[in-house]
Amino acid sequence: MPRVQLDLPESFTYRTEIILRVTDMNYAGHMGNDTVMALFHEARSRLLKEGGCEGQKIGGLGLVVADAVVVYKAQAHYAEVMLVEMTARDFNKYGCDLVYRISNRDTGTEIARGKTGIVFFNYEQGRPNPVPAQFHELIGVPA
Repeated sequence: MPRVQLDLPESFTYRTEIILRVTDMNYAGHMGNDTVMALFHEARSRLLKEGGCEGQKIGGLGLVVADAVVVYKAQAHYAEVMLVEMTARDFNKYGCDLVYRISNRDTGTEIARGKTGIVFFNYEQGRPNPVPAQFHELIGVPA
């Protein structure tokens, strides 16, 4: 069975650093696979918070993760600092893909890459809504 392939963009519009905790390690002593998705979520959350968004909403809309892809590249260990980079691409009316790269900040080794397909959702109306202009501004990708 062929492995999943995910091409990365030439550049990323958002970066944050995250120190790995002991609870991020698995029984083999390296970062667990579940931690990768948690790091993606943390990066998204930091972007929203730094952009002045209230809670996990932007323009009054929530973000729903519709799909996810993760490609593992190398091991990471306790107390290492991860550089998590993110950008948006492949926009449609209601969402886009957020693409991530996780690297060891000190060595530059790529640890994982991935993408989450997101949909902007109005919980009061119970339906998807178009991508808010505020998101384009926040992520640094023109509409």
